[in-house]
Amino acid sequence: MTNNTIKKTKKTDNLKTNEKKWSKPLMEAGWTAIPSILIEQQHKLGLDPIDINIILQLASFWWYQEKLPHPSKKRIAERLNIDPSTVRRHIAAMEKKGYIKRNYRNDEKKGQRSNEYTLEGLIQKATPYAKEVIAEKKKQRDEKNKRISRPRSKAKEPIETNKTK
Repeated sequence: MTNNTIKKTKKTDNLKTNEKKWSKPLMEAGWTAIPSILIEQQHKLGLDPIDINIILQLASFWWYQEKLPHPSKKRIAERLNIDPSTVRRHIAAMEKKGYIKRNYRNDEKKGQRSNEYTLEGLIQKATPYAKEVIAEKKKQRDEKNKRISRPRSKAKEPIETNKTK
């Protein structure tokens, strides 16, 4: 092994799991936690790709449970490279489905501010799908444990066959 290979190996060994997958610079630049169920069940939830992207954008501004995200529709649109009216329509549709709730924000000096968004409705509507997945995983784990812990039968005596002499 060359010194460069050894150095690269040491650097890779020091990376965290997600850094190994995505690279240290990408992870260091920031990341957002998203429940996999939203991605896996987006069709069943009636979410199209733009809806999912808007949810991802909102999630990227949501660092603490009690501090709701409040990016402007214009900012979301710029990040997605779509028209702000498209963002408005999709947010309104998700609000109608009960996934998102917009909370009006007003500042006495500056006037209307960007809305805050709560995703409680989406969380509630996605929870049954998550519970199904959890139950299925538990069932599979239990079945695997039964197979592993099943007592094995002892080897039987060989059956004598009629041999012609």
